[in-house]
Amino acid sequence: MMRNDLIQTIFSRRSIRKYTKEPVPEDVIKTLLEAAMAAPSAHNWKPWHFVVITERETLDQLANAHKYAKMLHEAPLCISVCGDESVSQHFWEQDCSAATQNILLAATALGLGSVWCGVYPGEDRSRTLRVISEILGIEGSFKPLNLIAIGYPAEEKEPRTQYDESRVHSERW
Repeated sequence: MMRNDLIQTIFSRRSIRKYTKEPVPEDVIKTLLEAAMAAPSAHNWKPWHFVVITERETLDQLANAHKYAKMLHEAPLCISVCGDESVSQHFWEQDCSAATQNILLAATALGLGSVWCGVYPGEDRSRTLRVISEILGIEGSFKPLNLIAIGYPAEEKEPRTQYDESRVHSERW
């Protein structure tokens, strides 16, 4: 069966943790953000906000604050997808997750590598959430859902599918 470009991009999207030093151009960053904001949103509330980080000092602070985001020491770009609980108390996490997936897929389509580092939710992440919010100046009803490390890949991973027939149920469990 022939696979179109979108399906190939989905299978090619892999977590990339090693990057070159080449900066991501502003027009590419804007395209990533446009892709994010094309995501579906419950009631079209669009509770998302995005913090774009390119300053090395801030990237290093974030890498030090999040135990699974050490690749930010190398990445030239981080986008933190944040949600406004006052706009969408019940659906902001899903809406921001859809926006995140769009960023990841757009990054792959544009020849970039990326990896999603979760910040919210979780009791074990409450300190991380607080510290990252402080670093990025996030206050009030806004919460950072994640940090997305982005850059030109310095590693290659083969496209794949993780299809598992045992997880597919027809009509009923």
